[in-house]
Amino acid sequence: MLLSADFQFSQAALQAFMDCPRRFYWRYVRRVRWPAPQAQPLVEHEERLQRGWLFHRLVQQHVLGVPEELLARAVQADELLARWWENYLSAHPAQVAGQRYPELVLSASLADWRVMAKYDLVVVTPEKRWLIFDWKTAQRRTSRRKLLARLQTRVYRYLLARAGACLAGGVTPPPAQLEMVYWFANHPADPEHFPYDATQFAADEEYLSNLIMEVCAGQDAADFPLTTQERHCRYCSYRSLCDRGKEAGDVDEMDEVPLAESLDDFDLDLEQIAEIEF
Repeated sequence: MLLSADFQFSQAALQAFMDCPRRFYWRYVRRVRWPAPQAQPLVEHEERLQRGWLFHRLVQQHVLGVPEELLARAVQADELLARWWENYLSAHPAQVAGQRYPELVLSASLADWRVMAKYDLVVVTPEKRWLIFDWKTAQRRTSRRKLLARLQTRVYRYLLARAGACLAGGVTPPPAQLEMVYWFANHPADPEHFPYDATQFAADEEYLSNLIMEVCAGQDAADFPLTTQERHCRYCSYRSLCDRGKEAGDVDEMDEVPLAESLDDFDLDLEQIAEIEF
């Protein structure tokens, strides 16, 4: 077993393995830290990362009840951030009655490992609907097909159905009561909704279990081959280690600007993670 016993699988880690097993190996097995920039121009890429983080922080504070006039001061110096903020306030993407849980982290056991997820916002309505909201700040709107194929959509819905009982007095959320909503700061009137059901829950459990077992079966670097889809290499920090080029891809062509790639990036106290043991 190459992974440490306390390793927790995030959607980002699983997506890394799906995109390129060798990328997973460098990042999570060898724990090599960013030998090259993900995208260029580097300064602009870093600005987008910072802006995306600030937007998520603003929404979190707004959900927690910080007055809008105070939060407005934080966006005055950044025209694009101010536009996102105005789009958010105008669209009210999460304007639904219910108990709100911003920046919620859940964890559960699957295939003898821990799986965890950090949610931008979970709302439990009085009618016991469970709504997952995820804020996207990329310039391009990700297509429904791509969102459905990404591990985030699988992991977030599945894990809430597994571990969400801690939010409702021990009552497990029925999968059919769950829905995930992607809201795009640059396309505020065009969110994407993904309902859930028991059939998809069972399929996700089998799929994720098999994927985790496949990852854990690897014994050395040869078991984590390079991707055959070299388009992934353009925005991979490890491309030079794999002789897949030295120049980073154009930041304007990125589908999504990631905010965090693993539990390490979340900088969390593990005691803050709400978990259900199975």
